[in-house]
Amino acid sequence: MAAGFAAYAGSYTRGGGGGIYVLDVDPAEASYRLRSVYPIENPIFLAPSADGRFLYSTCDEGTAAFSIAEDGALTLLNKAGVNGLRPSYLSVTRKNKFLVSGGYHDGKLTVQRLNKDGSIGSICDEIFHEGLGNVVSKHYNSHISCAVLTPDERYVLAVDVGVDQVRIYHFDHRNGKLELSDILRCPLESGPRDLAFSPDGRTAYITFESLSQIAVYRFDPESAAFTELGRVSTLTGKQNLSNISYAVRVSEDGKHVLVTNSGENSVAVYNVAEDGKLDTKCVLPVSGEFPIDLLLMPGGKMFSTVNQEGDTVTSFNVNYDKGYFLMKRKPLKLKDPTCIRLVRLPE
Repeated sequence: MAAGFAAYAGSYTRGGGGGIYVLDVDPAEASYRLRSVYPIENPIFLAPSADGRFLYSTCDEGTAAFSIAEDGALTLLNKAGVNGLRPSYLSVTRKNKFLVSGGYHDGKLTVQRLNKDGSIGSICDEIFHEGLGNVVSKHYNSHISCAVLTPDERYVLAVDVGVDQVRIYHFDHRNGKLELSDILRCPLESGPRDLAFSPDGRTAYITFESLSQIAVYRFDPESAAFTELGRVSTLTGKQNLSNISYAVRVSEDGKHVLVTNSGENSVAVYNVAEDGKLDTKCVLPVSGEFPIDLLLMPGGKMFSTVNQEGDTVTSFNVNYDKGYFLMKRKPLKLKDPTCIRLVRLPE
């Protein structure tokens, strides 16, 4: 393990995954070694605290909290129900006071209070999304695929792939309550899947899984208003109906954006132009099936994809100027992986 870092990968235990994979990691090389597995049912999404002291996970019971030791080992603090089905997305406030979860299976947005010891406390607020998806699409009702805080944490954005909307909630940090502020209505049958912000918080990127596109929006932090700047394809060529434009990640300097294509099994790499729009540099295969997540290493020159149906994590060196990326080493074998997180360990 590189000094000061550990990596954690979630998995579908219903598909044979072991739980949370604890990995020794060298971020400079994007290399991993499996150290241990923490057995917990279906930790499909992981979210570390900003200070690296705690790790939060989905589980069949709802959510789970772990403390992270100096060597990266995990200790279960507790599990907590969400009054609904297992969540599929988690976000943690920077001061580690609240855990926000989004439910893909039941369209439920939940806020849980976090205790000073990092454990999960009571439910502060819970909202079920309502609305029917288009009957000709594969989504027939609400599915929250992403629940992310704006960079200033004034709002929670609930991306609903089922009803083609991003619902914008004002977040009260005193009591953990949510109040609907606005709704971003995406194109019909577009299937908004994932959302990420630029480092300055003034640009948002949203993947549309059904269109195989990524949209760029100018974002006003004061009003939480979105203004679309344009959309570009995430594919190598013509539309692929079996493809899902999945995870979107932004480099630390805000100059590059990467998107996984689960179906085409590729990653699209973009440079951010001066006007904020995206310039496609390359779309290349990742030598793994169904890349569901992507981890950009510090510095942005290395990245890893989590290939769920291929049972692998693959790592690449990317050249943004020349527009290509190359695999660095043999894939890491993990059974049914779903996400990966890099954590700077507490000192």
